[in-house]
Amino acid sequence: MGIPSDDVVLISQSENQENLHIITVNCPDKTGLGCDLCRIILLFQLSIVKGDVSTDGKWCYLVFWVVGKSTTRWSSLKNRLVNACPTCSSASEIYYYKAESFKKPKPSEVFLLKLCCNNRSGLLHDVTKVLCELELVIKRVKISTTPDGSVMDLFFITDTRELLHTKSRQEEAHSHLKTVLGDVMISCDIELVVKEMATSSQGNTFLPPDLAEEMFSLEMPKEPTSGHSDQKTVSVIMDNHLSPAHTLIQIQCEDHKGLLYDIMRTLKDYNIQISYGRFNTKQGRKCEVDLFIVQADGKKVVDPNKQTSLCSRLRMELTHPLRVTMVSQGPDTELLVANPVELSGKGRPLVFYDITFALKKLGTCIFSAKIGRHIIKDREWEVYKIRLDEGNGFSLSTKKIEREVRNMLMGWEA
Repeated sequence: MGIPSDDVVLISQSENQENLHIITVNCPDKTGLGCDLCRIILLFQLSIVKGDVSTDGKWCYLVFWVVGKSTTRWSSLKNRLVNACPTCSSASEIYYYKAESFKKPKPSEVFLLKLCCNNRSGLLHDVTKVLCELELVIKRVKISTTPDGSVMDLFFITDTRELLHTKSRQEEAHSHLKTVLGDVMISCDIELVVKEMATSSQGNTFLPPDLAEEMFSLEMPKEPTSGHSDQKTVSVIMDNHLSPAHTLIQIQCEDHKGLLYDIMRTLKDYNIQISYGRFNTKQGRKCEVDLFIVQADGKKVVDPNKQTSLCSRLRMELTHPLRVTMVSQGPDTELLVANPVELSGKGRPLVFYDITFALKKLGTCIFSAKIGRHIIKDREWEVYKIRLDEGNGFSLSTKKIEREVRNMLMGWEA
């Protein structure tokens, strides 16, 4: 017998927004479930400050203490979390490890949002914010400014509610955009994209090879033998003596936006199952994580090469979860941001949202923007290429722009 879907996810909301809200998930287990749940929580702009995970391989119990916002859509969050959980019709049918856990889900229909507007500062972020509030996921984007000052925005989007093919859902999107943009909006059209067009929209040819090598190097900087280091300290220790059945991973690092998601997606890509885990954030943005894990065969991680590989990857992902750099392309200045893509094909949530928000706060206009995917060193990366509009007395240093964008992406903004 299963349990009612309303009991799969329980959300205890605090009456005081300054206090923590508690999200409890109780459902059949699958490898990578923790990653999927943390990704959704990140998508709803919630910060996880504490977490507990336990499973016997068939059934799991997860608790997240999160910092919410007055605008958090709790009912939508609960629906998304419930949909991410395996069916509860029969827990006895859930095997300890399931190969199908790593099959890419059936892709959602892709729609093209064609938006023509008169340009103004912060326009792109305002559009991105509306799409996020509507639970429309931006897969690709192409932004261009015409000589007359108008902007043509092409967004390739999917709908988490799977309703964008309906007239009412399209009218809802149009209405929300019109309310926010007002007279700036000239036209707005939404149409279903054919498969060939959706594939060709990926645009994976615009990154120079030498720049790709520099941005996506997997080599960690060498730790100094003495003196002070500017690198944030990330400690990853693996131990096989404390537990007779599990490998213990202990992580100590500085907190950043999506930290638990970065840990979970790395373990998911390595086909690692968490049997028990505890995550806690202390004062000063310091985090401690203890994870008792096993491999896909249910055994400890004993191979020295696998241990080294997993520890190195975790250390890298927690030190550099995103890559941010400014480059000069002739007379133009471009901002490049990249994040790794999960093996399931999912990219990191809200990256474009944070980029455009940081640029809006800086008062920096965007001349053009593209999102593409690249295979670099056997890994897929999602790359955001933003060409800045350097007119109207543009005077910000590239270092300041790079720093502010990185701080926004990492959740370190003041």
